[in-house]
Amino acid sequence: MPHELNLNADLGESFGAWSMGRDQELLPLVGSANIACGFHAGDPLVMRKTVRAALDNGVSLGAHPAFPDLQGFGRRKMVIPAPELEAMVIYQLGALAGMARAEGGTLTHVKPHGALNNMACEDIALARAVVRAVRQFDAELILLAPALSHLADAGKETGLRVALEVFADRAYDEAGNLAPRSQPGAVLHDPRDCVAHVQRMIEAGGLITTSGKVLPTPFHSICVHGDNAEAVEAAAAIRHALESRGHPIKPLPHLSALTRT
Repeated sequence: MPHELNLNADLGESFGAWSMGRDQELLPLVGSANIACGFHAGDPLVMRKTVRAALDNGVSLGAHPAFPDLQGFGRRKMVIPAPELEAMVIYQLGALAGMARAEGGTLTHVKPHGALNNMACEDIALARAVVRAVRQFDAELILLAPALSHLADAGKETGLRVALEVFADRAYDEAGNLAPRSQPGAVLHDPRDCVAHVQRMIEAGGLITTSGKVLPTPFHSICVHGDNAEAVEAAAAIRHALESRGHPIKPLPHLSALTRT
């Protein structure tokens, strides 16, 4: 049965003279952008340019906060006391919201990045700290969180609108978490494999693990990682496949399932 879906990508991850991703090619293909806020990638100029380009393409704006880990691209685990972590998240949301306002746009969602996201998916206390920060900053923001995660649970507990996310280019372990990148087959590179992975999840109505087990769950958004070399080709193939099957691609705030009545 056709239903509305969102396609999102992690963007704005260049920094200074260092270039990451093909943002200008990805933006016409996605509905929402998760923009790095300077802690794992990005800088003020990159943030502002990415916001401007997203708005030019009708793409909704999301903050992509992370641990303070430029050298590790935000993928290294860190242990940070909850009050300090909450302040870090609020700081990053404020930076992206300021850039959005300067360009005539509005911040609409939040998606944690890398290790912060992965750890919050498995640790309810950490998830609640992230959610507290989001609510304290703006309780109207949509939390983009992986399906079947503690992060999604924490968002629902506090009344945030939660968009459940699946990953087109990542494999899942038996608990529904992302398989470690060091594991063979954890990252899907061939766009055809990404399309097939998404189609299987839609048809099965849930996540599909590496063993083929189905973990039932609804989901609203599909992520293509912007730092993957094949991201543009994968996003184009996924969008074409979804739209040809009658699934409209929309920005997160336009999904009827997330609209407040």
